[in-house]
Amino acid sequence: MNFYNKEFLLSHCQQILNFYTDKVVDKSGGYFQNYLDDGTLFNRSFKQLVSSTRIIVNYALAGMVFDRQSYLDIARHGLDYLEQVHWQESTRTYAWTLENHQPLDMTQQAYGYAFVLLAYASVLKAGIIRSDVKLQQVWELLEERFWQPEYGLYADELSPDGVLSPYRGQNANMHLCEAMIAAYEATGKAHFLDRARTLASNIAVRQANLTNGLIWEHYTDTFDIDWEYNKEDPRNLYRPWGFQPGHQTEWSKLLLQLNRHAPEPWLVERAQALFHAAWKHAWDDEFKGLVYGFSPDGAWCDDEKYFWVQAESLAAAALLYEVTDEPVWLERYTKLWRYSWDYMVDHTYGAWYRLLLRNNTKFSNEKSAAGAKCDYHTLGACFEVLHSLERLQTTQSEQA
Repeated sequence: MNFYNKEFLLSHCQQILNFYTDKVVDKSGGYFQNYLDDGTLFNRSFKQLVSSTRIIVNYALAGMVFDRQSYLDIARHGLDYLEQVHWQESTRTYAWTLENHQPLDMTQQAYGYAFVLLAYASVLKAGIIRSDVKLQQVWELLEERFWQPEYGLYADELSPDGVLSPYRGQNANMHLCEAMIAAYEATGKAHFLDRARTLASNIAVRQANLTNGLIWEHYTDTFDIDWEYNKEDPRNLYRPWGFQPGHQTEWSKLLLQLNRHAPEPWLVERAQALFHAAWKHAWDDEFKGLVYGFSPDGAWCDDEKYFWVQAESLAAAALLYEVTDEPVWLERYTKLWRYSWDYMVDHTYGAWYRLLLRNNTKFSNEKSAAGAKCDYHTLGACFEVLHSLERLQTTQSEQA
């Protein structure tokens, strides 16, 4: 099977979307976010900000790729819920979680704001909205609540009563970099690209240089390395201990996206170095796939296989192949796809499994869960590779 192929990728995106489309819309508001493998819904009334926004992104981008109004309508439905239910006008804050459309957790997370920004960029790109006023509002809230100019990075978390947590992390900054790139693409406004470049340089170079060129997850409030944070919890959903191979390769992807808009040699060089390191430390020769985490001494601290790690890595490999034309990247792309096709993709019901044990047996029968998975990573990876193939085809046509 040729995984590096437009028809394959479009077909696979359609299979993923088909798992969700007929059941994702909650007519009482927002999206259903919790699914068993066969599509059965559970926890129907529970919603989380990241899943609410990521599903908007899924359908806004799918509407563009497939030129399908029904997908744009699903994205619009989610945007209405974001603005009318997650958003709390009286406090100008977002509900992190909701139960029966009522706020549960009002902690303000920069990670969540990143996906609100990404959602607005996506619906603007798709023509669902025409104005960037709301997108700019999210930027301003980020500046007011989380931006720390003395470090050139964002803080992570505000309590409901406005107290800033001492925790600092790379993950929120990574997804804010992603959102800033998308915001620049949607608006053409330079401050978004400038901020994305600042985040990339400060995490993927300055901070990574504190840990031998790899990106560590956790920092103190002065952005010093915090080696102990969640050391006893390497499988934490949002803040796992250890080096995360998937975040090394996800940064590779973002660096190459930045390079498309503002080329600099260091972006490609660091993208290659991060991917090489992730592959060296995390590829499982026996059972295939990339494991989830490894400790500073190189030993695996979590040998499970997560769907998003494979998806982000194959997208990064495709972009590296596009920019370098080196066969190693196409080989790794193909290996990642072959592994994912054999084990991660559910060929019975559709979409991807969220998590497998090291030997590729299933961990549970929960395919997607609020805040944990909505196939945003898998669809996004496929869309990224599709756009890469289009650029290569355009280049080849111009050279012919």
